Amino acid sequence: MSEKINKKFWIVLLVLAILTPLGLLASGTAFGEWNSKQLQQTLGYVPDGVKKGEALWQAIFSGYNMPGFGNDFMHSGIGYILSAVIGIALIYTAALILGKIIAKREEER
Repeated sequence: MSEKINKKFWIVLLVLAILTPLGLLASGTAFGEWNSKQLQQTLGYVPDGVKKGEALWQAIFSGYNMPGFGNDFMHSGIGYILSAVIGIALIYTAALILGKIIAKREEER
């Protein structure tokens, strides 16, 4: 990837991360972010996998809120942005590691 395209890519990702708090202006919940209670109300049942998964997994930033932050729009917005930046960093790191593993395997052939 050329340097110019690479720079534009990161700028676009940064802008998207900064715009994530716009979702706070919408009413209701985000698609696919339902808990068991909301699924029960929407679908009339809760899939077994969801029931089991809820007991196993707790989000680091539940509701995108940072520990010690308030729940007002400003603090929630910061939580959304930090969650986006952390998510981008984790995906980028995972992609780099996976790319190196694949390159190493290809090199060994």
